Amino acid sequence: MNVLFIVADDLRPALGCYGDSLVKSPNIDQLASRSIVFQNAYAQQAVCAPSRVSFLTGRRPDTTRLYDFHSYWRVHAGNYSTIPQYFKENGYTTMSVGKVFHPGISSNHSDDYPYSWSMPPFHPSAEKYENSKTCKGKDGELHANLVCPVDVAEVPLGTLPDIQSTEEARRLLNIMKIKNRKFFLAVGYHKPHIPLRYPQEFLKLYPLENITLAPDPRVPQELPAVAYNPWMDIRQREDVQALNVSFPYGPIPEDFQRQIRQSYFAAVSYLDTQVGLLLHALDDVGLSNNTIVMFTADHGWSLGEHGEWAKYSNFDVATRVPLMFYVPGKTYSFARPGERIFPYLDPFTHASDSVAAGKAKKMVELVSLFSTLAELAGLWVPPVCPEPSFHVALCTEGPSIVQHFNSTEEEEEEEDDTDYDNDYDIEDDHEEPIAFSQYPRPADTPQGDSDKPELKDIKIMGYSMRTVDYRYTVWVGFNPSNFSANLQDVHAGELYMVGSDPNEDHNIYNSSLHGTLVKKFLRFLRR
Repeated sequence: MNVLFIVADDLRPALGCYGDSLVKSPNIDQLASRSIVFQNAYAQQAVCAPSRVSFLTGRRPDTTRLYDFHSYWRVHAGNYSTIPQYFKENGYTTMSVGKVFHPGISSNHSDDYPYSWSMPPFHPSAEKYENSKTCKGKDGELHANLVCPVDVAEVPLGTLPDIQSTEEARRLLNIMKIKNRKFFLAVGYHKPHIPLRYPQEFLKLYPLENITLAPDPRVPQELPAVAYNPWMDIRQREDVQALNVSFPYGPIPEDFQRQIRQSYFAAVSYLDTQVGLLLHALDDVGLSNNTIVMFTADHGWSLGEHGEWAKYSNFDVATRVPLMFYVPGKTYSFARPGERIFPYLDPFTHASDSVAAGKAKKMVELVSLFSTLAELAGLWVPPVCPEPSFHVALCTEGPSIVQHFNSTEEEEEEEDDTDYDNDYDIEDDHEEPIAFSQYPRPADTPQGDSDKPELKDIKIMGYSMRTVDYRYTVWVGFNPSNFSANLQDVHAGELYMVGSDPNEDHNIYNSSLHGTLVKKFLRFLRR
């Protein structure tokens, strides 16, 4: 089958199909209703370049050795194959539209072309204006703001990057149909990445009086300072600078918090329209019956939870992502002649009533995308990587999750119905699904580069494991010169029992016994 690989930027599961009653996302919800939807999918690092290189190579950040934006894994770590490279080597025409790899050094200034792609990747010409002064302020002047609804007719080139990406992707689908080629088409959308720049009409979907604050907008007392993300990229926007918020913990005024959340949701609905137009085009060219569609994001985004904004942490709001797979004939029946699988739904007129065709609650990781897509497409599934695997070009560190496609929520709940004693003891945990994430810090307290430290400045690594019952994080010393973590040098820890504390607000690391968790954690890291 063909593969349509759709990745959004900074999209947490703020979608109707994930139970969000405020966000209007009818097209993604419709896709979900024809897909298997993973409720608990996690990125391996909550920042763009490391996450994308990780899931596109099927290797964890400690194997790609990319924790920042400043190295190319083929030179810096190992000549690892990528998902599109593997499909290309198996006879597919592979194409990249928009932000798939992170641009710059981390993809060799070429989006890893020609290794990964059959033709040079497409980047929208409007991309270069994303951070320009195109946001009209109350003073009538143009600014480089965080909150940036625009009149599309008035912006440079009269269009926006994601609109251009959809147009190019639709053009390529037509070419693939005419030439009758099997294809792997990756489409990377910019939104809802900041600036929150989107067509201003989407604000109408979210009246400000309907926008609430995060349920936990204050920094938790038990949060270790090293774990806090001081959201520097937010502070650098002109409208946020004007607020004179104190560093690092000073809160953003509540009225502006609501404006950020309003614009984030508006940007999600704008993204939804682009996804809807793209899927509609798949129907138009008659390829919905033989094209796998995968939809995900590179990581989540904090919207004021824990007093934090943006990503740059190990919390669920930063690491959890939407993940769904539409597989013709497997997750949804084949379309009959003349039938549309993905009719376009206008978020301004359509009330979303879609529910996911199948929901899987298992903990899964984006590092599993490589083996999963290979299996779904009927290709040989690359083997599990040996330890270490720097010398192995083709292997993955994430197992295929196709096995979870057929399990029901009820079956999974029965499997996960386990009692734990006060030590959270798990005698035999080899079957327990765990999602691992990590984040680097330059110091024990928030610094100007805490969110995006360069490799040479990383002193501490926060390793985090998430199970159905808890999130356990340990911040340990890290040596950037040899990429080694000192597991004996523990700077801080976090333990959240998510059954009773779903927002991860109450850190009980210092007030509980958790020796078994330490053992499990060390077993993973020593691999």
